[in-house]
Amino acid sequence: MSLIPRGSLLDLDNMLEQMLSPSRMIGEGAEGLFSPRIDVRETDDAYEISAEIPGVNKDDISVTLENGILTLEAEVHQEEKKEEHKGKVIRQERRYGKYMRSFNLGSDVSESDIDANFKDGVLTLRAPKREPQQPLSHRIEIH
Repeated sequence: MSLIPRGSLLDLDNMLEQMLSPSRMIGEGAEGLFSPRIDVRETDDAYEISAEIPGVNKDDISVTLENGILTLEAEVHQEEKKEEHKGKVIRQERRYGKYMRSFNLGSDVSESDIDANFKDGVLTLRAPKREPQQPLSHRIEIH
């Protein structure tokens, strides 16, 4: 497969998530950087990436492609509490902050035809494969 998550040898996404997780940060309302959970599937004609980014609005998602690197970014903002509902947080397990994940696209992906869809907290990207090119073979004339 040519669609490779960046940092696959050293899972830097996971290391960053662990280092910057809200449970490790001091202070109420701290925001961190997270790596969304993903599934990558290969079909006969495309690669499909599904990323869970719960609590994100469609307008807060960015998908970019630069120099063969596909990057997903999204941000979850902590809800503003109404004055009558303010109080001390006893336990906070919900995540707030920035999600980010990058992938190296292989040479067999048609970069201009990548499609994105967002529904029910799941971002699905479809990266069509290029038609495999047959190696050219012809006789070279000797002079």
